[in-house]
Amino acid sequence: MKVRDSYTCPLELTHDIIRGKWKPIILWQLGKGASSLSALQNDIVGIGQKMLLQHLGELQDFGMVQKKQFEGYPLKVEYSLTDKGKRMLNVIITMQEIGIELMKEDGKEDFLKNKGLI
Repeated sequence: MKVRDSYTCPLELTHDIIRGKWKPIILWQLGKGASSLSALQNDIVGIGQKMLLQHLGELQDFGMVQKKQFEGYPLKVEYSLTDKGKRMLNVIITMQEIGIELMKEDGKEDFLKNKGLI
């Protein structure tokens, strides 16, 4: 997905960038540090390689993620957040905090403890 030519408000752009189930989770994982494709796929339960590559590509198009290729064999590729991606991560952190609060209200403390979130 590319930046559109017209928007009715800036929130639409932000929504386009993080739209979908996986993009916020990818940004969250990369917020922990640079990662290889296989490590990301292992850390994000349920995402397939094709979907992960598609979303990483879209996040690159928006300037949120950068890809670094290393020379040599075997081929090594590492993904990390750009400065824009780090700014967007602040939004993701806020969303995570709200999710934690809502789950606590719903009595899901055990789940949160098992995930190491509280």
